[in-house]
Amino acid sequence: MEIRLNKFLSRCGVASRREADRLLGEGRVTVNGQTVQDLGIKIDDKRDRVLVDGKTVKSRPELVYLALNKPAGYLVTQNDPFGRPTIWNLLPSFPGVNPVGRLDFASEGLLLLTNDGELSFRLTHPSFEILKAYVVRVRSEVTAADIGKIEKGIFLEGRKTAPAKIKSLEAHRGKSLLEIEIHEGRKREVRKMFERLGHRVEKLKRIRFAGLTLKHLPSGQWRHLTKDEVQKMRRLAKMATIQKSGTESRQK
Repeated sequence: MEIRLNKFLSRCGVASRREADRLLGEGRVTVNGQTVQDLGIKIDDKRDRVLVDGKTVKSRPELVYLALNKPAGYLVTQNDPFGRPTIWNLLPSFPGVNPVGRLDFASEGLLLLTNDGELSFRLTHPSFEILKAYVVRVRSEVTAADIGKIEKGIFLEGRKTAPAKIKSLEAHRGKSLLEIEIHEGRKREVRKMFERLGHRVEKLKRIRFAGLTLKHLPSGQWRHLTKDEVQKMRRLAKMATIQKSGTESRQK
């Protein structure tokens, strides 16, 4: 069956579609011994031999789905030139498994990881509107007017943020604790929204993503997702669900 090369690489857990396009552009992908850089190229996923950085890409890896309760002070990256700890110091080796989106160095909470590239793409692309919720503590009083502005969307770097939902949890001694729910995934978006209104974020913790929660998972610990949890994510992402036989059933 013919399939776009970037989608094939995504399905195989090599990279997201966007990252696959970058790999193609850098000339790091070959098909049947020939370097390809055409982003629209299609391949036969049963017959063509695809290599990335000289390594053969297997078409059907065993799919892995993980949840990690990331502590603050860990980078979501493979290596850091400054020797700072990364999430891979907390995880055993899972070849081809990548984080679904990011949490910055100072942020903590629920981080999903998988080698299911298509699911990862859909969970992070804003068009699928997959909800993420965070608990935010700021070093100032967040007013009802501030909450209204964030809920309606504010301009960051020339583009308005999508509407959000905010619930005030606590206000004490000039500090505020809130829960915010968004479906965009811009870099440091939650921090930037509050900073745009003059509020410095002291703590940021993701508590929900794609219908999943930390579910008593201690900080620094990880676990495999259950089959039911994976099915729920696939339904949210408008993907086929996996039946007990291993076949896929399309959503109606």
